[in-house]
Amino acid sequence: MKQLNEIKTPKEGFVTVRGARQNNLKDVSLEIPRDALVVFTGVSGSGKSSLAFGTLYAEAQRRYLESVSPYARRLFHQMPIPEVDEIEGLPPAVALQQHRSSGTTRSSVGSVTTLSNLLRMLYSRAGDYPKGQSILYADSFSTNTIEGACTECHGLGRVHQVTEKSMVPDDTLTIREKAIAAWPKAWQGQNFRNILTTLGYDIDCPWKDLPKKERDWILFTNEKPQVPVYPGLDRDAVQLAIKQNKEPSYMGTFTGVKNYVLHTFASTQSPLMKKRVSQYMLSSECPSCNGKRLRRESLSVTFAGYDIADISRLPLKMLLTIFTPYGDGTAPGLAKFSEKHQEKAMVARRIAEDLVARVAVLLELGLGYLSLERSTPTLSPGEHQRLRLATQVRSNLFGVVYVLDEPSAGLHPADTEALLKTLDRLKACGNSLFVVEHELDVIRHADWIVDVGPDAGNGGGDILYSGPPAGLENSPRSKTRQHLFNTLPFKKSTPRKPSGWLALSGVTRNNLVDLEASFPLGVLTSVTGVSGSGKSSLVSQVLVELMSSQLGKNIAPEEEEAEDDLQQDVVATLGGEITAGSESIKRMVVVNQKPIGRTPRSNLATYTGLFDVVRKLFATTKLAKSRNYTAGRFSFNVGKGRCSNCEGEGFVMVELLFLPSVYAPCSVCGGTRYNPETLEVTYHDKNIAQVLSMTVNEATNFFEKEDRVSRPLKVLQEVGLGYLRLGQPATELSGGEAQRIKLAKELQRLSRGNTLYILDEPTTGLHPTDVEKLQLQLAKLVDAGNTVIVVEHDMQIVAGSDWVIDIGPGAGEDGGKVIAEGTPEKVAKNKHSKTAVYLERTLNGQH
Repeated sequence: MKQLNEIKTPKEGFVTVRGARQNNLKDVSLEIPRDALVVFTGVSGSGKSSLAFGTLYAEAQRRYLESVSPYARRLFHQMPIPEVDEIEGLPPAVALQQHRSSGTTRSSVGSVTTLSNLLRMLYSRAGDYPKGQSILYADSFSTNTIEGACTECHGLGRVHQVTEKSMVPDDTLTIREKAIAAWPKAWQGQNFRNILTTLGYDIDCPWKDLPKKERDWILFTNEKPQVPVYPGLDRDAVQLAIKQNKEPSYMGTFTGVKNYVLHTFASTQSPLMKKRVSQYMLSSECPSCNGKRLRRESLSVTFAGYDIADISRLPLKMLLTIFTPYGDGTAPGLAKFSEKHQEKAMVARRIAEDLVARVAVLLELGLGYLSLERSTPTLSPGEHQRLRLATQVRSNLFGVVYVLDEPSAGLHPADTEALLKTLDRLKACGNSLFVVEHELDVIRHADWIVDVGPDAGNGGGDILYSGPPAGLENSPRSKTRQHLFNTLPFKKSTPRKPSGWLALSGVTRNNLVDLEASFPLGVLTSVTGVSGSGKSSLVSQVLVELMSSQLGKNIAPEEEEAEDDLQQDVVATLGGEITAGSESIKRMVVVNQKPIGRTPRSNLATYTGLFDVVRKLFATTKLAKSRNYTAGRFSFNVGKGRCSNCEGEGFVMVELLFLPSVYAPCSVCGGTRYNPETLEVTYHDKNIAQVLSMTVNEATNFFEKEDRVSRPLKVLQEVGLGYLRLGQPATELSGGEAQRIKLAKELQRLSRGNTLYILDEPTTGLHPTDVEKLQLQLAKLVDAGNTVIVVEHDMQIVAGSDWVIDIGPGAGEDGGKVIAEGTPEKVAKNKHSKTAVYLERTLNGQH
């Protein structure tokens, strides 16, 4: 037992951490104040998230879950237990992390903020019903319930049909010539054709010449005949074989083409398969509910003249205008309620009051342009996080630690000011805020800074400074200090001259209406504007669509996960054409933040193509040659070389009943993924598993004499990813890291010039030091004769651009116009631009 004088008492008002070793943290100890805004800073990969989320939040969650029944624990997404000796004085914690495209189209702004629940209650209890209609419960106003969902489209707003034309696009082809495009290309398609031969159909007759009865049976039958299959034989030879009772190759079962398409779409686990069959399904607005997703009786109830579907489509800013008079009792509609409807008036006023208060917080956070029905997959991670932040502000919790992951991501500097006010409100309620952040305005606003570093990966993991912001100036190892205290003056290079112009005309999409826009060619252009102004609509959607149709196959293929087309919100580009300049662009590359793979089998080395070269090097070694090992032997995705116990995963899942399942290193291969024979082969004394566990920095030194490997590695270093391991699973990478890997993959190609590069907020998740590295890479692309267009909020990038196009002036309906364009210096002087004041500060050296 400890003696009393040995027991350390926690410091009053502080969280004390001792011996934190999570990920790259080097056994760190520190004290962090409670009831304060604490910002964790450091270069990308330095260990700040490991401290804030992996240690502090994970430990707070572990303690809370110990008080919850084992059964209920299964319902939580539980974080791994942190590697730390001790944490004292830690209050309960709420994590607001960034999630990409989470949820389905049934998850919306209204459901995330719970505003839809209030609205449904309002329509149920205080709505205007048609004469004679009975009162509907709140569930009848939800598209996700049997009581509310339209019976024809099941609450999706769209119906999907499979027609002869969609399944057989070219009816001049024969069945053998694959007229039935909806059938799979491989064995299964051949299987169906063979079965039709056995059934007596002429698969060499053009589809249009087959009798309608035969065509309809093949496409729409619900029958599932099982027949003998004789591959390679024609119709007559098959009939003869059946008569002679010859042994078939196998018995095959036929499925009508329509049923095959619908069944595959509904049941396949493969996103690519789902995407493939979806192209044979025609999607159109549901004729019963006109795309409003609810039953007719639910849509017949109105409030303030709107049905619930129409009001959910309005921007939040409009909702505030509609509900404020009801909330403060001045709405004329309230007066018309007679004595017997006093309850209705009271309900309308109470709910409207609550709605107004909740919507006001969302407007403060710069989200007034969103509508309640906007689905969460279409939101950026920053928008999603701010929605949940607004919900927390209204919850009035006290004494909680809020752990936030870059809440300024995707925010224009003007919107960051509103974010800081919201954080101050949470703090004023008696809460602590632990924020991982790169944005200098947020760092300056902190009460306390924890700077982690000095570098990324193994070069980080130390606490360089923990204290009030002013004291960071005396921390010489800190890279944040240089930017926070302007020790690095802004160096502006002379803007490059455009080689031509890419002109767009009549652009109409979302809040862009008949817009004219011109992008200079051969230079770096930043497209700016407040959140929701229309930047991404113009660049990442319309420009990409128009250039895609012009270029055809000259677009870099995306290796990311396939989208489920039929589940996406349909936002069409209603107008727009390229009127000049496209002829000088030979290729387009869109570098976005979508994941580079869906499973841990996809990693940095496989995505960049680096692993192919490494495996070939291993295959050239003496031992590999003597054993006849090819490059395939060194892949963990195929049978011969990988560990048979974990099948090349490197870990196995251990079920712990009521506790979360844990992944333990495979007991057979020890997490190396390979079998012992494969690991016996070494290249410069390292086996393939040891190479995969190297960081990019380590591997660059190891392969310095092998140009085919060292060149792509050096590019990864240059974009600031030297700290990542070669075998780091794609699922562990942030959106910003995934985007920079894609950029590095592109940079390692021998430049062809005349390529259009489009990047959407490439600085997300980047420390100002890493932003400088990114700027150098973008400059390289431009100097090689390419055009680079970035949608960006980071003034460091904007000030260093050759040209700026500012969209605005506001968000949603208040945006969608080109407010200013020209060199950064010219845009900085524009009185109508919300970007100008922040851009001028940066140009004057005030980061």
